[in-house]
Amino acid sequence: MAIRAKITPSVLRWALSRADLSEDGLASKLGTKAERIRTWLDGDAQPTFNQAQRLAKAAYIPFGFLFLPEPPEEELPLPDLRTVRNKAIRESSPELQDVIKQVLRKQAWYVDYLRDHDHSELEFVGSCSINDEVNTVVEKIKNNLGVSRPSSGNWQDYHRDLVQAAERIGIMVMRAGIVGSNTHRKLSVKEFRGFAIADKLAPVVFINSSDAPAARLFTLVHELAHIWLGESGISSASTGEGKKEEVFCNEVAGEFLVPKNELMNYWDEREGWQTNVSLLVARFHVSKLVLARRALEAGLVEHDEYRNFYATEMQAFKDSDSSGGSFYRNAGARNSRQFSVAVVTEALRGGILLRDAGALLNIPPNKIKQYAGELQL
Repeated sequence: MAIRAKITPSVLRWALSRADLSEDGLASKLGTKAERIRTWLDGDAQPTFNQAQRLAKAAYIPFGFLFLPEPPEEELPLPDLRTVRNKAIRESSPELQDVIKQVLRKQAWYVDYLRDHDHSELEFVGSCSINDEVNTVVEKIKNNLGVSRPSSGNWQDYHRDLVQAAERIGIMVMRAGIVGSNTHRKLSVKEFRGFAIADKLAPVVFINSSDAPAARLFTLVHELAHIWLGESGISSASTGEGKKEEVFCNEVAGEFLVPKNELMNYWDEREGWQTNVSLLVARFHVSKLVLARRALEAGLVEHDEYRNFYATEMQAFKDSDSSGGSFYRNAGARNSRQFSVAVVTEALRGGILLRDAGALLNIPPNKIKQYAGELQL
């Protein structure tokens, strides 16, 4: 006779809600019927230990959580700056929890690596204040990065230049739309667009690649602003109201990419807003989405118009036929180049095991040497 696991029904409800799993969804994962799941939720029956273990895996929680007397209080490991209608978001998915923990683990390893190599703290981290003028912060960031608005090229070129400049001065820029290398665990742009770790030795900017590519340039600069403020946090980078840090970083990102005075000077009131946006992308070297957002902030576009425009762009992104790109290029974006170089170099010289290097980089250990070739080490 199978031994039953005396799980707590309220914890099971919490686990399903947290993982956005329906009764039917869990039943499908466990190879049973939804009616059986409901008996567990009602406390009328209990799963076997094998079913409980598979249940915990499906819901991305530790097995022991199922036996707690009540759902645990989970705290995000970074300050939560996200809001919806100016109210804090209390629920966080296991994907958000896990991707932050993974990035923090990488960042902790890199901090130790830098200390072992006697690296100095970065003076620009925390060099600005929310009480500073927006333009003052914008100029400091531009001067530290050493990158000005390009005279040619498109927003993709500008985005690449900014990422490379940030990495060059010591900021790890990580970009991913999934947890680790698990394509079944996608990150939701509705939940967050990015986060920043404002460490003076090894700062990190993480960008949610589930967002439309054209919107990521704004998120990048928004998160860079957090680094200069010296404030870590998870961002939605949404328009409208929000916590004062988020509003300020939005203002910095907007002024950095599309200065309001220039936008107003070049805006042709005789033309529709979408025509203006299309004509100005080449001047500012940003995407239509960024220009539309900036026009919204300048009062040139109605909020409903922008929201519909963003929804259309997101749908086009979702409908696009993408192969997912090169495995090694994705690994480089996911881990940041400077972090990748440090880990791979240590692995090749025997400083850490290939197994541990693979775990840090979320790639198979037997691909480390080939990855080193891609990094041109």
